[in-house]
Amino acid sequence: MTTAVEWLDGMSPWPRGGFGLDRMHVLLAELGDPQLRYPAIHVVGTNGKSTATVTIEQLLLAGGLSVGSTISPHVTSWSERIRVNGAEADFEEAVTRVRDPAERLGATQFEIVTAAALQAFAAAAVDVAVVEAGLGGRHDATNVLATRVVLLTNVGLEHTDVLGDTLEAIATEKLAVTPVNAIVVLPDESYAHLVPGRALRIGAAREAAEAFVGHAIAATADVALPGRFERRDGEVRDGAHNPDGARHLVGELDRDDHTVVASILADKDVDSMLRILRRAGARFVATTSSSARALPAAELAERALAHFEHVEAVADPVAAVVRAHELGEPVLVTGSLYLLGDLAQAELQSSWRG
Repeated sequence: MTTAVEWLDGMSPWPRGGFGLDRMHVLLAELGDPQLRYPAIHVVGTNGKSTATVTIEQLLLAGGLSVGSTISPHVTSWSERIRVNGAEADFEEAVTRVRDPAERLGATQFEIVTAAALQAFAAAAVDVAVVEAGLGGRHDATNVLATRVVLLTNVGLEHTDVLGDTLEAIATEKLAVTPVNAIVVLPDESYAHLVPGRALRIGAAREAAEAFVGHAIAATADVALPGRFERRDGEVRDGAHNPDGARHLVGELDRDDHTVVASILADKDVDSMLRILRRAGARFVATTSSSARALPAAELAERALAHFEHVEAVADPVAAVVRAHELGEPVLVTGSLYLLGDLAQAELQSSWRG
């Protein structure tokens, strides 16, 4: 029998028959509806969801609660996606618990991991689950929770073929996860009209955690996730993969003389991302991640010439990062979580072989 990781790796991340919740509800019912055994904080938005999810987790743990959390996508390993009390759960065990009914029902990759996380939280008898939505909200597999608080991190134009082609439409899809009795935490009042009658707070992760417990939290959260503003020696790695994410990333940098290494998917707003990333530095190394949707390095380099003073194309991601360090540190590696995953896998294989 294949391992859980081998089984999941063999699946497409996109549902064959479109998005919907019917199969997820049936799968969870066969598992005894574990998602109803604890309250939840649901994190939706375009960017920053994983960091917000783990920040909430850390703040609630500091308050003495037992917390389950699930994020996506992963960078280094699938185990990043299911956490109990701040540590990675036994991913193989968690997926094995749901595998039989999931196979019988033809569950999707994301449905399986979500169900495994929700079941793991029930098994651990957590006080609260903090759950990052996958895509959108209304038809996302995570929209099955006993939700007490919803956090909207931000709204940007992405997945417009599924979620709609305006910010208002996308926000509507994301906030459709909000029960009538939930507290909604928004970054500002722009979309307050989409959740009439709900209790509202303006803020981010801290405000969401405080809304759940009903009081201020004095603790601070030190969050370090692979591929989310990950600092290394002479290098920063961040999976910013759209203009809003790139803009936030560049705003967090304390220097503007980076050598930028990037792979960008062809269906993104490539030119806007390149224009924004130019603020991080004038040197650019184009590369190509393992995603079938990634622009070839040579094509990305050609488009980068309009923005950067020095541009090179190095198709292999590992060689591209090496070349960037040769051109000058600090190095910024960004544009795609697929790229960061490729680098992480190459490092794991190198360590294993060594």
